[in-house]
This record gives sequence, C-alpha cells and structure tokens, in this order.
Amino acid sequence: MAEKFSLKDHLFNAETVGRLGGHFEDAGVFKAAPFVADVMAEMLPLELKARINLIAEVLGRYLPREFSKAAQAISGALPPPLDPTLTDDDFGHFIYAPLGVYVENHGLEGHLDQSLDTLEQITQRFSMEYSIRAFLNKHPDATLARLQDWISHDHYHVRRLVSEGTRPKLPWGQAIGLTSDQTLPLLDQLQSDPTRFVTRSVANHLNDITKKDPDAVITRLENWQADGTQNGKELDWMRKHALRGLIKAGHPGAMTHLGYSPDAPVTLSQFSISPNNIARGESVEIAMTLQADKNVPLIVDYVIDFMKANGTTAPKVFKLKVLDAKAGKPVVIKKKHTFKDNATTFTLYPGAHQLHVQVNGRSIASVPFELT
Repeated sequence: MAEKFSLKDHLFNAETVGRLGGHFEDAGVFKAAPFVADVMAEMLPLELKARINLIAEVLGRYLPREFSKAAQAISGALPPPLDPTLTDDDFGHFIYAPLGVYVENHGLEGHLDQSLDTLEQITQRFSMEYSIRAFLNKHPDATLARLQDWISHDHYHVRRLVSEGTRPKLPWGQAIGLTSDQTLPLLDQLQSDPTRFVTRSVANHLNDITKKDPDAVITRLENWQADGTQNGKELDWMRKHALRGLIKAGHPGAMTHLGYSPDAPVTLSQFSISPNNIARGESVEIAMTLQADKNVPLIVDYVIDFMKANGTTAPKVFKLKVLDAKAGKPVVIKKKHTFKDNATTFTLYPGAHQLHVQVNGRSIASVPFELT
C-alpha cells in the first residue's frame, strides 16, 4: 500500500530546513548545520502550524538579539524574488513562512516600520498574508497606510498582499478588525491589476464580503464595470468568481447582475431520482428535461435537503449545468450522485430527504426519496 501523503512532511523536512539554514550560512549570519539539528530535534512530532512556529523560535536563538540587526540579516539572506514575469499560481515555498512569524514575534512592538519593510521583502518569496494580520490588529492605521503604498508596487506579490492580507475570512488566518469600508477602497485600486494572482485575490476578498453584505459587493462590481479600467474578459471572470457563493445560494441580485433572470420562463417536463430508496454508499441517477419559452441563459443546480442528527434537514447545493437554452428546445440533463458514507467532513443520516431543481436561483420542482 502506498504511503499516505503528508503535507507537513513535504513542506517541512530536513532538506527544506537545510535550504533555509543555507541561505543564512551563505549570507554569513550563522552556520546551517547546528540550526538544522536544533529544528529537527523537535519538529517531527509537530503539526504544520506548530512546525512553522518552532522554526521561528529556533531562528530567534541564531539571529542577532537586536531586532534591527536580525531584520537586516533576514533581508540579506533571502533568495531572489519570485519571477515577476509570471502572472499566477507562483506561491513560493512554505519554508519562508517562519520568517514572517519571527517578524511578528519580535517586531510587532516598537519596530513597526522595519517590520513592514521586512515583510515587504519576504512576501516576494512567500506570501505574508498571515503575518501582516498581526500588524493590522496592533497598528491598523499605520499598516493600512503602508498597504496603500504597496498598491503601486512593481512586484505583484506585494500588490496581492494588500488584498489577501486584509480578507475578512482568510482561511486559517487570525481575525482582523477591519471593516469593508476600510478595505473596499483598496480593492477599487487593485481591481484593474493586470495580474491574475492579484485579481483572484480581489475576487476572493469580495466573496468573503458577500457573507455579510452582498449588496455592497454587487454595487462595487457594477461600479467597476462602469469604470472600464479592467479588461472586460478579466472583469467578467472576477465577477463570476466573486459572486460564486451567492450564485450557489441562489441570490437574486447576484443572478441578475450576471445576466441570469430569476424569473426565467422555464418548465420542467420530467424530473426523477432513480432509485428513490438508496442505501448510504450507493449512487443514483438524477434526470430532468426542461424547456425555456425563449432564448435565455440558465444556471441549473440541484439541492438536497439532508437529514441531520437532530431530525431536521439542511440544504446542500450541487452544481449541475450552465447553458444557453434555446426557445422551445428541450434540454435533457442527467447526473450521477454518490451518497458517500463515512466521509470526514459530512455525515449521512437515514430518513426522508428531498431533491430540488434550482434554475437561476429559483426552486422549480421537488421529489422525495429515502436514504437508508
């Protein structure tokens, strides 16, 4: 049997720790071998985040005690920046994440400017979206002022940090106290960026905001359309990506913004789930035939009301098909759905369930089925 992949071991191991230590040795800061030995003596039992924290802590034993000198040592030991000619998916390597944690731990108090200078350098090798959040919480005004300066930075990883570091719901990131009134003006300036790595972050940031204020996001996107500073095709991609959560939830305003009428004239002539009595772990076929009265773009999803442990139900939306329906022409859609049992993130409970068809966010038909 193949050995199970371990992300923590892939990212943080003797080789990658040696790479980090080697940068400092090459810069004449400290010898790599004892640094690697100290890290590896404690690291292997730890999980990913704890490994990052450990490496940062061990760095503190080897770098100069005075933060200004330690920051200079970090900047002097960094490898060349990530390729500025690329436009997307150039994340760098996690082994540089501990450098940001070191700056958080030692520079947050009394060394704001030099800390931000150092994060500006590190983020060109690996994103400092997590470490910058500590500074946004401790020094919000000064850090926001620096982010404003970074919007015009010549390296797109620094520009991306402005959006990614201020996301309201950054996965695994510490919460920050900023409001959308503080961050949306930053996105207004970043939305026209020529780099997909930046515009994806802007769209993800907007998707975060939709969880609390969907209307503000839709209004912003309308303003960006009118502004016309972003390439039309790229802005169309950003709009869809930013509104994906609302589209999945069937939000009428988001549907309308993207050109999908919630009141599209659609009829359903056939809709079934087969079999309609299913054991957990088995698969079913969902089939439907729909027809539009006029040419109209459609987003067709299906929704299952899953039984919960307490006997109530909760809906879960599944993507099905995006199409341009032609007037009077039937569209047949079929989909296999497997009710995976013993999943790590979702538990199936037996009982009566409902399957719904959702067209442009509006439920147009339902059928019951039993899960055993």
